[in-house]
Amino acid sequence: MLKTALKPRWIAGLVFALLLSGVFVLLSQWQFGRSTQSDTPVDPSVEQVKPLTAVLQPGTFFPGAVSDQMVTAKGTYDASKQVLVEGRLLAGQKGYWVVTAFAVDGAPALHGVGASQKTWIPVARGWVADPAQAGPPPSGTLELTGRLLPSEAPVPNVDAGAGRASAVSVAELINTWEVSSYPGFVAATSEVAAGKAVARPDQLKPLNIAAQPPMQQINWLNLFYSVEWVVFAGFALYIWWRMVADDYRRSLEDDEPDDDAPSDDVPTTTEPEQVKP
Repeated sequence: MLKTALKPRWIAGLVFALLLSGVFVLLSQWQFGRSTQSDTPVDPSVEQVKPLTAVLQPGTFFPGAVSDQMVTAKGTYDASKQVLVEGRLLAGQKGYWVVTAFAVDGAPALHGVGASQKTWIPVARGWVADPAQAGPPPSGTLELTGRLLPSEAPVPNVDAGAGRASAVSVAELINTWEVSSYPGFVAATSEVAAGKAVARPDQLKPLNIAAQPPMQQINWLNLFYSVEWVVFAGFALYIWWRMVADDYRRSLEDDEPDDDAPSDDVPTTTEPEQVKP
């Protein structure tokens, strides 16, 4: 079989089959890439700053349509309601998010809560490398601008300790702070007091979270084509192997002796001579 496969024509046939299979594999990769490609770009409207109170309502589920929306809100920070969320990366370095409760002016009160009660939203004010660098928030009434993000899922079976949190989970924070809150949080980009930007400490780095592209949808037809091209690549090699195997069998048949042909070793029969009377 190997001797047959090493014939020049079958070596040339193998090269052709490999080239054809390579083309099919490339087509498969192209189809696979298209099967998970998102055709929907980031909505540019999320960069238009809108009032938080007009975009999101407290006590409701967080709608995906407002995720990544740039919002603004007036209110005050509460320095006693601040946590550090550990394990956050910035430029490849692990550190902490500084998350502080922000009382939103003009926010509607939740059902069953007195009108005098405030409605809060967690604000990720920035990133620090060391917990000691997390200073208190600015005091007084501020106009906050930032990106609205959905609440993170709490990390199960993890106790981050006092003044710490494993995630920006609104459900956990409102239990810790004992306040009513919006269902999401804001990653702050600027803070303005009395018309002037509040100076940010050098050790408190801005988060600069960009809008995320829409979730990729799987195109099952392109995925099917991707698998189909892989099958074609294997089939091209199978055809080459089958043709070599057929040639090998033909060569074996040609080498076998013909059973119907007479042999020199077999004596020939002659008619007996007649005996004369």
